[in-house]
Amino acid sequence: MPKQDLQIKTRDGTARAGLFRPANASPPKAGIILYMDAFGPRPALDGMAERLAEEGYAVLVPDLFYRNAPYGPFDAKTAFVEERTKVPLMALISATTQEMTIADSGAFLDALAAEGVTGPIGVVGYCMGGARALNAAASYPDRIRAAASFHGGNLASDAADSPHRKAGSVKARVHVGMAGVDRSFPPEQSARLAEAFRAAEVDYVLENYVGMAHGWCVPDHSVYNEDGAERHWNRLITLFSETLG
Repeated sequence: MPKQDLQIKTRDGTARAGLFRPANASPPKAGIILYMDAFGPRPALDGMAERLAEEGYAVLVPDLFYRNAPYGPFDAKTAFVEERTKVPLMALISATTQEMTIADSGAFLDALAAEGVTGPIGVVGYCMGGARALNAAASYPDRIRAAASFHGGNLASDAADSPHRKAGSVKARVHVGMAGVDRSFPPEQSARLAEAFRAAEVDYVLENYVGMAHGWCVPDHSVYNEDGAERHWNRLITLFSETLG
């Protein structure tokens, strides 16, 4: 499946992105933005985007760290273990705020429209991308119809930009898949997020993947779990088919 390389103009510069379309060249059912995990765009995420494209969607995978490019590449199995990569990786994450990604998401949506992908949009994020997918849904409620987070961290933290604080703005259907044990999304945050969604009358599912560790969905991660990943694919594809067509 061919990958189209895009250069997306944002308020802060130019973000590179990959766009994947259905292989049969038919018009896509809808557009999807895949928000990367902490290790940046790479073949593993391209493969995940291709799988969604096989379902009939146009899938955009933007580089959220573009403000600090060039960087990496990072090995998802070792990047947080080796000090020589952990330090620069943590710096990239800290330097890329939720507010930045919220602003960028408007440019991402416009880029899809410029490529002829109009209509409702779905978003999905992994790891650091999970919170960004939910914040995008809250910030662009008239354009984003479905939002998913898998092993997303800090979804209901004490931070001012925590996604649970914007639950009242979400119109999308939401699916949150949480790792069985995840220090970045402990039980108290799970309860806080669920309460925020209930109070805002959001159509949501919060699913606990018991036995899975943070990062289980992404194939090049050290804790990748094939059975858990397939369960996540089933949930994600169902969400998008029921909301986007």
